[in-house]
Amino acid sequence: MPSKSKQSKVQYRFGIGEWYGRSFIHLTPAERQTYASLTRAQQKEQPCIPRLAENPNERCNKKGGVCSLRLFQMSGQSVSPVSGLGGALRTSCPNRFREGMTVFHWVGETILDNPDPIIIKEIGFLEKPRGSVGGKGRKDDVGRIDMVLVHPDIRIFSWCALEMQAVYFSGDAMGRDFGYIARYDGDDLPFPAGKRRPDYRSSGPKRLMPQLQIKVPTLRRWGKKMAVIVDRSFFDEIGQMDHVKDISHCDIAWFVVKYEENGAKAILEPDFVSFTTLEKTVEGLTGGTPVSLGEFERRIKRKLGKKS
Repeated sequence: MPSKSKQSKVQYRFGIGEWYGRSFIHLTPAERQTYASLTRAQQKEQPCIPRLAENPNERCNKKGGVCSLRLFQMSGQSVSPVSGLGGALRTSCPNRFREGMTVFHWVGETILDNPDPIIIKEIGFLEKPRGSVGGKGRKDDVGRIDMVLVHPDIRIFSWCALEMQAVYFSGDAMGRDFGYIARYDGDDLPFPAGKRRPDYRSSGPKRLMPQLQIKVPTLRRWGKKMAVIVDRSFFDEIGQMDHVKDISHCDIAWFVVKYEENGAKAILEPDFVSFTTLEKTVEGLTGGTPVSLGEFERRIKRKLGKKS
């Protein structure tokens, strides 16, 4: 029989925060089972709730439909979401940032002095070297800026680039949870079946940073700004960055959002904006304090000891 200490140990796992735009903890057991059993074709028919303000016909293009993750705890047989900052929703689909067009209004007001910018998607930014052709015998773009916001007065022709960065996760795929939820017959919250965690190293240094290093130097030469949308949990994982006081001195403007949970709905809200340079951003994304030589060599010896 397990000891009392093992019985009382609290377990923590990341699971579904929002599913097809709805709070997981407020879904009924029947609604969770329905979502967990959707075929891929049925998943594509679900409305993308965050984007409905842009287009009422938008449909979910995220396989599995998980908009965000959150941390759950299980003590004994009781399952609940973790409270406080540790239990904050972690954005796992970039479309989640588009709720109510809030971030577009915010970025437009801050950078373009207009809260109603025109949104242009997928503008070719890099071209193949002269003389090379694409797969169909034509010159092709090899890199694009995903989104550009343009001042609505075209005579001014003021614009900025925009990136939205959600967090990837490492560990067990969500399909493991879907299968468990589909079979779960309790009325309480199911504890996540898979073990996973938000992978900020893959999302930041490995994905976001190369995008910024490719695009921002040219934007800087053009006198244009890059807006980056992340949630508070993502920004808090970035290493220390030196910030500049005025937007005129920055290359990158970080627009950090938070989610205010009000009943069954989580509302995206602006948190703060931070101005910085490309160089300081790279330092932050790759941040970390090197260990001493002695500590590093002790770690080598420990590894050698395990192999001997």
